[in-house]
Amino acid sequence: MHTSAQPAAADSPLLQIREVRHAFGDQTVLDGISAALGAGGLAALLGPSGCGKTTLLRLIAGFEAVQHGSILLAGERVSGAGSHLPPERRGVGMVFQDFALFPHLSVADNIAFGLAHRGGPAAQRRVTDLLALMDLAGLGGRFPHELSGGQQQRVSLARALAPRPRLVLLDEPFSSLDVTLRERLAADLRRALVHEGAAAILVTHDQVEAFAFADVVGVMHAGRIVQWDSPAQLYEAPAERFVADFVGEGAFLPGAVETAGVRTELGLLEWQALGGLATGPAGAAVEVLLRPEDIRTDAGGVTARVLERRFLGEAFLLTLSLPSGSTVMARAGRHAAPAIGEAVGLLATPRRASVFLTPPARA
Repeated sequence: MHTSAQPAAADSPLLQIREVRHAFGDQTVLDGISAALGAGGLAALLGPSGCGKTTLLRLIAGFEAVQHGSILLAGERVSGAGSHLPPERRGVGMVFQDFALFPHLSVADNIAFGLAHRGGPAAQRRVTDLLALMDLAGLGGRFPHELSGGQQQRVSLARALAPRPRLVLLDEPFSSLDVTLRERLAADLRRALVHEGAAAILVTHDQVEAFAFADVVGVMHAGRIVQWDSPAQLYEAPAERFVADFVGEGAFLPGAVETAGVRTELGLLEWQALGGLATGPAGAAVEVLLRPEDIRTDAGGVTARVLERRFLGEAFLLTLSLPSGSTVMARAGRHAAPAIGEAVGLLATPRRASVFLTPPARA
């Protein structure tokens, strides 16, 4: 049975997820998920395999009914409390990892499949516009097997956009493509969605893909959204140690709380250079997240040795071993990077490093 809620206020979010919990048998997959997305907003759900990303997407799409909590679209409850609106009535587009194109239909017919009166002039104009928008002009008469993987996914995206959905859900749509193509397609998809004014949620485990696409990213871990924030805030001010470890490059350096800051192997890091979580009383054991840009290798200080070098084009990303065996990461210019095994002096110069209480040792 479906029961409609009262219309939402004009400034209400397009999508509201309220305390959603979901389990398969005795295994909890989603554990109290709450989030909101405005009309035209672009979001990503980012996290490792098995954290609940795809299950949440399926609940939003309507492929599964919410067990506890509720989901609202444009102020209308579409799932929860005895309500369940079927997928085809939600005004939601869906894009899958495997493209899911009809092999016997042309590109144009695939795109037009979800349009009412798809043989009419209005449908033909819509298909022509989407072919141009998705960089597929001139390919409308081809069949899916005649296209590259990237082109096939563009057709899938165009088909999802054709009925002008208010929300598009994307379940790891680029994972079968090579890295360079994934980044380009994510940027092109963002441009197309902005052009169409549609909101979207992208599920991915690739943070570069998520950051290229989304204005807001929900980092998921063990069935929870542990931080729902802009990419910049996730990187600069992670709310939990898991986020700090999962997003971006960096290393955790052990330290101890003092009155003036945190004492580490690289010296005293004063409080004005530190952010993140509360760190406890003097003497408390903590870990300081130091990003590569927080470490200088062109000055004196503590001597470290280069363990690894990763070429980034304009620079090298270095992994360096401190005398204690702890490691940190730093960047060095491509023409001035030390060799593996070389000794260098390090200085820590963070502007806003995050500090976390050291987790207790496992028994």
